[in-house]
Amino acid sequence: MTDTAALLLLPRLRVQNANAIPGPLSWGFPAPSAFLGFTDALQRQLRGRFDVDLVLGGCGIVCHRFAPQVARPAGRYHRVFRLTRNPYYAGWKRGFSEDKPATLVEEGRAHLEVSLVVEVRTELHEDERPDLLEVLPDLLGGMRLAGGSLLPPHPRAVQDKRYTPQWFEWYDSASDNEDAFRGLRRYLLPGFALVERSDLLAARLAELQAERLDASALDALLDLCRLNIDPVGPDPNDPDHTLWQIRARAGWLVPLPIGYAALSPLYAPGTVRRTRDAITPFRFCESLYGLGEWVSPHRMRDSAQLLWQREASPEAGIYRCTNRYADCPPISAN
Repeated sequence: MTDTAALLLLPRLRVQNANAIPGPLSWGFPAPSAFLGFTDALQRQLRGRFDVDLVLGGCGIVCHRFAPQVARPAGRYHRVFRLTRNPYYAGWKRGFSEDKPATLVEEGRAHLEVSLVVEVRTELHEDERPDLLEVLPDLLGGMRLAGGSLLPPHPRAVQDKRYTPQWFEWYDSASDNEDAFRGLRRYLLPGFALVERSDLLAARLAELQAERLDASALDALLDLCRLNIDPVGPDPNDPDHTLWQIRARAGWLVPLPIGYAALSPLYAPGTVRRTRDAITPFRFCESLYGLGEWVSPHRMRDSAQLLWQREASPEAGIYRCTNRYADCPPISAN
């Protein structure tokens, strides 16, 4: 028995100017918390449209296109973000405009095309599902995802159902769910799903601590994500020189902000000034990092490997996103 009643597929969402700096140590694809926050916002929107206490759970993230707004300065090897002035006054450099330009907005932006698989935990009658799927495109057009704007539906959405929201019924039988998930996976290709690989991080940390007792989880994270060049032995043609080789990675591994860790006690609502509202408890936090991996959806056996879930422990001060990809063996490449 599972809490999942259905899976709602939101395919090929095109996002403009999404946040490309999800944490203090890395830049790139938005963090899973941004997509789970989008799921919460979508739940509130659907509850306002339909007379049903709709509950949405986890969210699967599949990326089809990622275009960071960066540029490479002439004569340099590193990249910089393309920054903007808002508003921009044309002609101010030549004296055609009396208005002074606005300051540069220092932010990282990226354009995305993603498919989201949203877990639905409320049973909906068959007559209500077409109405929900019909209003979703207009509803999504007024929302934001990871700080970016959602563009209108894909031009092919009128003719091709692969670009329109889909409803996948979920069952109590594991074999029936495998068949349903197998059909859903076809809508996610070509693309790569973001999953958590805390198992690889723990294994690498154990290896480093066997060599050096003061090794930390940050050392293991950096060792797995960076480009490592190791010596492989002397050159047969020139014994005085050593051959070097790039260390092979276990997969497409990336550093991933997976939540927040508390820096302060939990303050009562209204205690701290200038917070978002006066009805929600407040706490100062810092980013919590983990190890992620991009995996092709056709390697997955179950929806639990794809979905990200929320996990909160206020007593321990941990608020994080979890994924169970490592709990189920993936489909072998052979």
